[in-house]
Amino acid sequence: MSDGRAIAKGALFAPLRHPSFRRLVIGRTTTQLANAMAPVLLAFAVLDLTGSAVMLGLVVGARSIANVLLVLFGGLLADRLPRAVILQGASVGAALAQAGVAAGLLLDLSSMTLLVLLSVINGALSAVSLPATSALIPQVAPEGMLRGSNAVMRMGANLGVITGASLGGLLASALGSGWGMALNALVFLGAAVAYQGVRVPPAPGDAAPPPRARPLRELREGWTEFTSRAWVWVVVCQFFVVNAVMSGGIQVLGPAIADDTFGRTAWGLVLATQMAGAFVGGFLVARSRSRHMLRIGVAVVALDALPLIALAEAAPVALLMAAMFVNGMAIEQFGVAWDLSLQENVPQDRLARVYSYDILGSLLALPVGEMVAGPLAEQYGTRATLLGGVALTTAATAAALCSRQVRSLTVRGAGAETPVAAGGPGTGTETEKVAGKPGALPESTP
Repeated sequence: MSDGRAIAKGALFAPLRHPSFRRLVIGRTTTQLANAMAPVLLAFAVLDLTGSAVMLGLVVGARSIANVLLVLFGGLLADRLPRAVILQGASVGAALAQAGVAAGLLLDLSSMTLLVLLSVINGALSAVSLPATSALIPQVAPEGMLRGSNAVMRMGANLGVITGASLGGLLASALGSGWGMALNALVFLGAAVAYQGVRVPPAPGDAAPPPRARPLRELREGWTEFTSRAWVWVVVCQFFVVNAVMSGGIQVLGPAIADDTFGRTAWGLVLATQMAGAFVGGFLVARSRSRHMLRIGVAVVALDALPLIALAEAAPVALLMAAMFVNGMAIEQFGVAWDLSLQENVPQDRLARVYSYDILGSLLALPVGEMVAGPLAEQYGTRATLLGGVALTTAATAAALCSRQVRSLTVRGAGAETPVAAGGPGTGTETEKVAGKPGALPESTP
């Protein structure tokens, strides 16, 4: 039975009946919960220790740098080693790092050097685990439920982020950063326990010994997979622009506008509304029976412009919240479409490396947007900068839709089939070449 029919009959959470997938969802949701708690607790820990926003930026920046430098290595590992084991090890490592921070804070032994070091370790572990998480989904998703599995996975992750950010602030206020970090370590351990129960069905050739490691060659293979499909690198380029614009507009200019107008509490509600929209969007995309999911997902990215327009025009908070809610729904529509498109079209043994190049593009975009938004706002004004971001987002989306492969790619919706062999540059897969439609899979019944 296809995803669309299963979900139409009310079986939205049917994939959770399968033990390995359920454990993966629990593990990823718990990991996202812990990851959302960590920066809130760390921010208060640094401010308690130094009282300096500059020092806080140093600690957070060290984590981001480690993330960027090691994410390609994470993709390489995830294509060579069991992905569930990588996730379990990363969770245990994160728990130990957070326990180290907690011990330092509770025993008054913390220093900036220690906090920066442990932040780098956490960034490295996150880089290793990110590609493995996404690449593991098609290996454990129940047959015939890949679309619904991606939707359920992302809904759990969004729920973890919403809960974790709130819980981090509550723990820092009620118990202090030290005990909050100690509980954060326990949450990471809980994720490791969940990942231990993930079992991946054996694939042909698993019994054969792995080939000798050639890191540079394997990274080149991943790059070839990444560049040989125009729809992949076109969308990543689109999102480099969109992520840079949104990180500058929402993460930098948004709080500044909130401070001068409607206040920090209302801004927190605005951000929560975006995540609530993403959660609702998960229900909607899971019920979708569209086979041109990527085309739709890429197109609705234009809705990212709505909150930027609302901020630029000093819209009422209620209107800004509505814009962020719609933005969250659009994010989820694209996210499921993107994951499903990659998982159905990239060979399993190279999928994590392709994800790592995708993640690298996103990570590089964030500091670009965050660093240029402030100077541009000072030079040209906040309104002009935000409306410039609207223009860039719209232009990047329109340019991505000019790609025939982006417009014509279809999803099978038939479950976690093994992806077909990779084709040549710009042609997608061998199946696509037979069909004579670059970037499009053959027609299938939804």
